[in-house]
Amino acid sequence: MEFLTDNIAPIMFGSLIFFLLSGFPVAFSLAANGILFALIGHELGLLDWVLLQAIPERIYGIMQNDTLLAIPFFTFMGIILQRSGMAEDLLESAGQLFGRVPGGLGYAVILVGALLAATTGVVAASVISMGLISLPVMMRYRYHYPTAAGLLTGAGSLAQIIPPSLVLIVLADVLSVSVKDAYTGALFPALMVVGFLLLYMFVLSIVKPDMVPPLPEEARTMKGSELYISVATAMLPPIVLIFLVLGTIFIGWATPTEGGAMGAVGALLLAIARRRLTLEVVKGALDSTTKLSTFVMFILVGSSIFALSFRAVNGDIWIEHLFSFIPGGELGFVLFVSLLVFVLGFFIDFFEIAFILMPLIGPVAVSMDINMIWFLVLVGLNMSMSFLTPPFGFALFYLRSVAPKEDYKDEITGGLVKGMRTQEIYKGAIPFILIMLLSLSLVIIFPEIVTYNLDAPLDVDLDTIDIQLDTSGDMGGDDPWGSEANDPWAN
Repeated sequence: MEFLTDNIAPIMFGSLIFFLLSGFPVAFSLAANGILFALIGHELGLLDWVLLQAIPERIYGIMQNDTLLAIPFFTFMGIILQRSGMAEDLLESAGQLFGRVPGGLGYAVILVGALLAATTGVVAASVISMGLISLPVMMRYRYHYPTAAGLLTGAGSLAQIIPPSLVLIVLADVLSVSVKDAYTGALFPALMVVGFLLLYMFVLSIVKPDMVPPLPEEARTMKGSELYISVATAMLPPIVLIFLVLGTIFIGWATPTEGGAMGAVGALLLAIARRRLTLEVVKGALDSTTKLSTFVMFILVGSSIFALSFRAVNGDIWIEHLFSFIPGGELGFVLFVSLLVFVLGFFIDFFEIAFILMPLIGPVAVSMDINMIWFLVLVGLNMSMSFLTPPFGFALFYLRSVAPKEDYKDEITGGLVKGMRTQEIYKGAIPFILIMLLSLSLVIIFPEIVTYNLDAPLDVDLDTIDIQLDTSGDMGGDDPWGSEANDPWAN
């Protein structure tokens, strides 16, 4: 019994891991463990029943959290844009625009991947959409298979870090920081990653142009004014929508929730303008949004119950004590957490990492006086990298699900196209993992990449501050309570 009392926190954490690995639903694993060990803790005299009365208040607080409304809004926006054919239009027009130069299709995939990341915010949607549309074209015109696979998975993984990413919203809420600050801090690192991807494609097109050939003349069906009109009509509306949504958030005109609502309405208007808004599209978008939002809420409720019980049995002290053995101080902690998030990203979704791991290590980061926005961006970059890493990277699985395994006859050229092997997908991801690792290293070495705009001092002229006190009331008079009847000490 004494052993159980002294080690209940690690036993509770180990029990959670066991339930997760056994395939039990995440939300119910969290809630069941929280309630079970609350009962055990009460029997051991570690906590009082009164503590459990906080559970309804916590659930009510979750339901009142306006920030979480941004998740269904941005999800709905992304799904509407995706299902209304935006991805197809973007990839086709960008491919035609850049296709005449070596690596042109690669540039198109990277830029469109960034746009899809900023609109859908979901890795699976970005990778699968681009894989279905662009991969057959790349395979048809003899793109180097590993390079093509790496481009699609690397560009698709940008959805983890480019605002308005769902990852950033969830992490900001869990770590109790402003979503606006999370977006601001993540913007430049995200653009830096996109820049590195474009630079890699530029270098590859010069060093080994045969690996990324241009589109042949017969494949460039749009030219002149027709091409530019197609590019403008395909690219400008989503770009304007993204800038309106993010711009109003950055300058403070709208909260992330309001920006998400505006984005959802804008997506509907774009679909209407393209005459692609059907009842089936709306129903599908509402169904997917409801499922994802419900999934998030259930996990959040379960994690709240687990965290309440875990802290009650001194789990937070155990976690802090555990991290105290890591050498290297702040840097050692950051590197260890980065490695931990990177490995966990192989096996569980980012929602589970955010709701299970972050509440445990967040207070430790705060106690070390680590900038939480910088810490949040590091976690997002690590998740992006883990999604690319063989053999368990989720982005690789998504591409594998749509990439042809067997040889097939191309309908356009009539030629035989070889299927794509899994080893080629894994091999293609390596250069893009190195690019993500380089970006992560730069953010660790130069935190100003994230905090450059967050640490700016407030420009306040003290001479212009005018403080006025309201002396119009009865305060300070003979009867400060207004009447004897209102005086709490009158009797």
